[in-house]
Amino acid sequence: MSPKKTNYNWIELDAVDSTNNYAMGLIHAGTAQHGTAVLAHHQTKGKGQRGKVWETEPGANLSFSIVVKPDLLIAQAFQLLATVAVTVRNELENYVGDEACIKWPNDLYWRDRKTGGILIENVLRGKQWQWAIIGIGINVNQIGFGNLKNPVSIKQITGRQTNVTALAKQIHAAILHALQQLNEMGFDAFFQHYNQHLFRKQQTVRLKKERRIFSTHINGVNLQGQLSTGVDAEECFSFGEVEWLL
Repeated sequence: MSPKKTNYNWIELDAVDSTNNYAMGLIHAGTAQHGTAVLAHHQTKGKGQRGKVWETEPGANLSFSIVVKPDLLIAQAFQLLATVAVTVRNELENYVGDEACIKWPNDLYWRDRKTGGILIENVLRGKQWQWAIIGIGINVNQIGFGNLKNPVSIKQITGRQTNVTALAKQIHAAILHALQQLNEMGFDAFFQHYNQHLFRKQQTVRLKKERRIFSTHINGVNLQGQLSTGVDAEECFSFGEVEWLL
């Protein structure tokens, strides 16, 4: 699990259990810096949302993490997630076109199929937000996904092979630039773009909350990061509160 290439902000690994775990180790060791990136060509136990495992074919997909020091309050955590999601979605558009979208809260979709996901883990000291680890997984060159329900890769969409490391470096640079813009210019533009490219916005969808399954209209996402639904009466849901039924 030793790095095969390292420089100021970039660590590239042949294999690791989870790039987020590796990045967390750098933080605990005191060697992480704002912008440090960890790329793995094979991630054996990648993390997904709500404890799910992110499965990926060795060498075929993008699995990497970026360590950042957020210049935000904990209450503004959605601003970080939305800024990252918009930035990665925009980079994907360069490959798969404008049908790239963001499925609330943290998935990347093309049409109605999943191209990737984002998982942010935080290091806090009291009420101070010390570090955030931005984990990003994207289906790049894999063309078979077994029994997984609705994944799609860049190669399946375009028919072309993509250089995984080059894509990671593009996204890394774009995210650091976007975070600088967030600090200097505020959240408004990122918030508008998040809603502009929101999966199934202004459509009727089926959601599940505990044992309740219901159809509702997607209005958008509010500044607190909640999913706003309903026509006659608005109903808002926080992260993890509802499950999409696609």
